Amino acid sequence: MRWYWIDRFVEFESGRQAKAIKCISLAEDHLHDHFSYYPMIPHSLVIEGLAQTAGLLVGEFNHFREKVVLAKVPKIAFYCEATPGDVLTYCAKIEYIKDVGAMAAVSSHKGDVPHAEGELVFAHLNEPRLGSLFDPATFLRMMCLLGAYDVGRAADGSKLQPPPHLLRALYAGNCEGN
Repeated sequence: MRWYWIDRFVEFESGRQAKAIKCISLAEDHLHDHFSYYPMIPHSLVIEGLAQTAGLLVGEFNHFREKVVLAKVPKIAFYCEATPGDVLTYCAKIEYIKDVGAMAAVSSHKGDVPHAEGELVFAHLNEPRLGSLFDPATFLRMMCLLGAYDVGRAADGSKLQPPPHLLRALYAGNCEGN
């Protein structure tokens, strides 16, 4: 994954829900191209942040053995703008996870103010030719960088742990001590 549209997880409950934050800064290049005299984060990038929050939640449920992709945005509504200085809280709640995919209810807030809400549908692609596009270790690194294992809880309430089969794929230094 080339771009991270979330800064860190603040909650992560395996198979249930997650919260992540995105701090919007004027230093972000895309803000200078999107309404140069009135910089705001484009809604498409908010959807991407919501999809990353929910997608990592869906992928972690099966220990990243499934190739998870955003398949559909059946419903999304935006209520206000997000501009530099705002902190968005992305919330994702799993509605269902099946063999073919998953659906999550998502929302974003600026403090107590609703910013957006909707639904995202994810597909599980298990085509072997896609292997190099979906390296599970990449998603594990992202989970580590964004602090999911620092705040995460497994379904039984215990501390969330990285899948042992993926830890061997990581280089030394990531997720040590988890």
